Amino acid sequence: MPDAAVAVLIFLAVYLVLAAGRLPGFRVDRTGACIIGAAFMIGLDVLDFQQAYAAIDYDTIILLFGMMIVVANLRLSGFFGAVAEWVVEHAHRPVVLLAAIVVVAGFFSAFFVNDTMCLVLTPLVLEIARQLRRNAVPYLLGVAMGANIGSVATITGNPQNMMIGSFSGIHYRTFAAALAPVAALGLALTVAVIAAVYRHEFRLQEKVALPRRPVRVNRVLMWKSLAVSAGMIVCFFAGWPVPKVALLGGALLLVTRRVKPERIYREIDWSLLVLFIGLFIVVAGVERTSLSADLFRWAQRFRLERTWVLSAFAALLSNLVSNVPAVLVFKPFVAHLSDPTRAWLNLAMSATLAGNLTLLGSVANLIVVQRARQEVRIGFWEYFRVGAPLTLLTIAAGVVWLG
Repeated sequence: MPDAAVAVLIFLAVYLVLAAGRLPGFRVDRTGACIIGAAFMIGLDVLDFQQAYAAIDYDTIILLFGMMIVVANLRLSGFFGAVAEWVVEHAHRPVVLLAAIVVVAGFFSAFFVNDTMCLVLTPLVLEIARQLRRNAVPYLLGVAMGANIGSVATITGNPQNMMIGSFSGIHYRTFAAALAPVAALGLALTVAVIAAVYRHEFRLQEKVALPRRPVRVNRVLMWKSLAVSAGMIVCFFAGWPVPKVALLGGALLLVTRRVKPERIYREIDWSLLVLFIGLFIVVAGVERTSLSADLFRWAQRFRLERTWVLSAFAALLSNLVSNVPAVLVFKPFVAHLSDPTRAWLNLAMSATLAGNLTLLGSVANLIVVQRARQEVRIGFWEYFRVGAPLTLLTIAAGVVWLG
């Protein structure tokens, strides 16, 4: 069988598993599919080892790895829990509590990866809802959707933005200037839509009060982590290479006498790093065929340079195969568009905001649902009735903003 046909078959098989979540009848998840696909690309001579090594975008891997170490230290220090506790303690009305949760999730997701905020905030929100005897669902949706939308703002907000930052070479400051306003408006829309859908929860603005609860904080580790994080953010905006800064920040935090390194290593999502490496190789294999060129010629009929057209395609594909694989699919096309920088920003905005459309659209959504499942059931339609209008509104706002 010709190499081109082999490459296309491997590519399609991997993306079908990415869309389904698992290989039916087998214990093969998304990461396993990427490993298998990459191995077959090399084993069946679509790529040799040197070409496979060259296909891996090490800047993305290094940036993601460095940020995972930094976030692990902040999380283990108790910083995120302390901030969330302080904000919640000062929110005395249900709608203010919702707004506080959404803003905290969104703001910190912009700098420290959205999945982390979902891991930290979900148990806290459940406990608050239990103490106040309130419906936890709208507040949990605020965590997931706020984290997704807030992560739009910067290159370090989520994995797909990290990839786009590496592929495009867009300055961190330029990226934030373009998309932070979209994120800010999106957070406001999140509060408005959730409050409208769950108007019975927020109609009565009775005062709510929570007893002050002690939060375990390792102050030395927290201040050290905050100092390194602040220095990294300054360097990002100053124009230093983002992967290098993240790697140095992570390395500095590994020099410690207080935290066992094994605790940090357990916080790192190794399977996500491997998934990225496998995807890079799989996509590189199919790029060696004529499929990319054929798809680009077909897509040109829809005029992808139009902001709203690219947004619609990105949103659709992101919900079919998830946002990270979707970005890799668009990679060969964007460079050929009339304004690649605007196209990359549009892709970052659309692929991320599309994660709010359905329950399966984002890993952040699944984290919230899985961590809450012992106490609260959030079904597909429960999520969709908020996610669908919010996604349409936020993507429309982003399209108008980017022009």
